[in-house]
Amino acid sequence: MNDRQWDQLVAVIRGETIRPLPTGFIIDSPWLPKWAGHTILDYFTDDRVFLEDNFKAIDTFPDTIFLPGFWSEYGMCTEPSAFGSISVWEENEFPFSKKVIHSVAEVDDLLTPNPRKNGLLPFVVKRLAHLQPEIERRGHKIHFAVARGPLNIASFLMGTTEFLTAIKTDPEAMHRLLGIVTDYLVDWIAFQREAFPTIDGILLLDDIVGFISRRDFETFGLPYLRRAYDTDVTVKFFHNDAPCKASAPLLADAGINLLNFGIQHTLTEMRTWTEGKITLLGNIPPRDVLADGTAADVERAVTEMLEAFEDRSRLIVSCGGGMPPGAPTENIRALIATVARLTS
Repeated sequence: MNDRQWDQLVAVIRGETIRPLPTGFIIDSPWLPKWAGHTILDYFTDDRVFLEDNFKAIDTFPDTIFLPGFWSEYGMCTEPSAFGSISVWEENEFPFSKKVIHSVAEVDDLLTPNPRKNGLLPFVVKRLAHLQPEIERRGHKIHFAVARGPLNIASFLMGTTEFLTAIKTDPEAMHRLLGIVTDYLVDWIAFQREAFPTIDGILLLDDIVGFISRRDFETFGLPYLRRAYDTDVTVKFFHNDAPCKASAPLLADAGINLLNFGIQHTLTEMRTWTEGKITLLGNIPPRDVLADGTAADVERAVTEMLEAFEDRSRLIVSCGGGMPPGAPTENIRALIATVARLTS
């Protein structure tokens, strides 16, 4: 992301009206390497492939914002790896992280990892440090610290079903688990900010928030998200493309000011539930329209969405979630061009 795009992002979050409306997409390993002609494993293991693929996206779509920008990651394995989770790799499939907690009693044995030394995290930072000079020569900066959210990490450590069950059967143990995970997250975010002083944003991704009730979110979600976001950055970005109705009214209380959500809800619903306090990033169907539809389908979906949403402040047009695997160049261009045509 270059300075102009960052300034535009911040302006929209402040509530300024931008014409044409900005577009933006979360891009990472599910979409980027295959679109660019590489395998997922090459993308993870070859710094040049990682850099070239990111620059190819930027050069192909110069009129959109890619978030978080040069996302150095190892899929869902990044944060769990520091707890000793075994990472399973395939040449061209998404990696998988095996659980490390097999009973609630094992939570008491869990230690808080050191992100500077444990798991894949030092590799995440070193990759960016090696590539930072070239990134900056091309006019871009590293603007975001990025991590999976506390419930997401806990679910990988325990298993999703086991974690969601345990918040009902063993709530005290789950608070201990989430406390350890959040301590680790706070330190991980701090480490990224120390390594890259240009960081002025946080992106947390946590779909597990969408699988719990409002009461459970108030108890097991909000306090830990609030701690994770409790730092002096301008952009506090949250991704949850599972259902958001239960959590949406409380997200601003966590400090969140930018939200990428799923297609279960409309822009109008999310604007109502967040009381207009949060900038929305969405909300074209990612798989059925952006990936599997035609350019005409994309144009029609964008037109219908914008015509139904009168107040276009605090809006960045995107898909409902991250860029989907298989989304073709012509469909992405159709979305960007349609937004420009309708909102200039």
